[in-house]
Amino acid sequence: MYVGLVASTAITVVVLGSYDGIDPATLVLVAILFVIAESISTMVDSGKAGISPSSSASLAAVVLVGPVGAAVVGFASCLILRRQSIVKRVFNGAQFALAGYAAGWVFRMLGGDIGVPERGDFPWIVLPFTAAILAHTVVNGALVAGLMWFLGVVRIQRPHRIRWRPVATLELSSIGYGMLGLFIAAIWGVVGPFAVLLVLLPLFIARWTFDQYVAEQRAHEATLATLCQAVETKDYYTRGHCMRVSKASALVAEELGMHAERVHTIRYAGMLHDVGKLGVPTKVLQKPGKLTEEEFAAIQLHPMRGYEIVREIGFLDEALAGIMHHHERMDGRGYPMGLVGSDIPEFARIISVADAFDCMTSTRSYRNARSVSETITELRRCAGTQFDPVMVDALISAIEREGWDPGVVEPPDDDVAEVAQQDHDDPSVPLRLEGEGER
Repeated sequence: MYVGLVASTAITVVVLGSYDGIDPATLVLVAILFVIAESISTMVDSGKAGISPSSSASLAAVVLVGPVGAAVVGFASCLILRRQSIVKRVFNGAQFALAGYAAGWVFRMLGGDIGVPERGDFPWIVLPFTAAILAHTVVNGALVAGLMWFLGVVRIQRPHRIRWRPVATLELSSIGYGMLGLFIAAIWGVVGPFAVLLVLLPLFIARWTFDQYVAEQRAHEATLATLCQAVETKDYYTRGHCMRVSKASALVAEELGMHAERVHTIRYAGMLHDVGKLGVPTKVLQKPGKLTEEEFAAIQLHPMRGYEIVREIGFLDEALAGIMHHHERMDGRGYPMGLVGSDIPEFARIISVADAFDCMTSTRSYRNARSVSETITELRRCAGTQFDPVMVDALISAIEREGWDPGVVEPPDDDVAEVAQQDHDDPSVPLRLEGEGER
């Protein structure tokens, strides 16, 4: 019903709109440019979404052929040259049509002239065109959000606070990218229809460049996932732990309002926080009884070993500090360096809370998983001494809003000889040492 409503509205605009003053050749050529640009989109998020330069062509249509022409160009999305269901084609076409139509009317109402821009139109044309970009972004985003809500993918709820930094970054990026549409319209007056060829070349180059970036990111993810698997083969009950710590760390970072690049980096830190266990003997990690002083020292060294293992991986950057110091405590009783309070790197303070949270909400050999509410109570008890209270509050807020899916570990097969009866990540169960009680 939602797709039908959006589609029927767009069809009404296209069919009943006025085409006076629109050059048919320009309309067709811009529509072709739009279809090609949309067809070369780069798929992200495992193929669930795509990023394409087509909005530039849509915004060029706003200037060259006006609101109704921009709607027709947007509807041409139905003709994209890749496999897609008929429902997706119809919705995407209607979505772009309504976004282009709205942008065109905003451009016209603020004094923008329809047609090829002339020298005298600059720089004042930039103001109505920028408003048209914002209108295009808002309408496009609202229509997609409506679809996601009807599909149950997103929930509408009042946020605890608005994260202005990522919103501003997204809007500035959108404005900068959309300005290419004004460039297309401007050169159209100089070279005519040949502008399509001049524009397509940089678009293909941009697409190729982005493809390389996406491929590089996937290679990074695959490399780190392999290291995670190597760590988790040493302890049956920690399977999936690294990825869940990565997820929880990202939730905290987003709750704190960190920009996207830092959130991405802390995901890497969460994935690799225990990579130093590769340097700890398996018999120590899986020891069912109390630890000797030497065995406890080996465990205490695993953050530094982790740093040594991955320090040459350039893209980790700030993640390295999180890996090395995630077992420091606010009261200075942590390891490996006994840092106190704010001297502990921010990434490390985040990972420390995320690490303990996942440990307590996961099944271990010596106990069943704790409930989220019990775990939150324990984190609050340890706030200020072991954990940064700010990070604890951020994690609790994020979990209450997003929910949490704890790891489910099936009992090991009989061929698993022995498993640890304690965990250095569990703040509620201190490690037991031979002859010295608990640590």
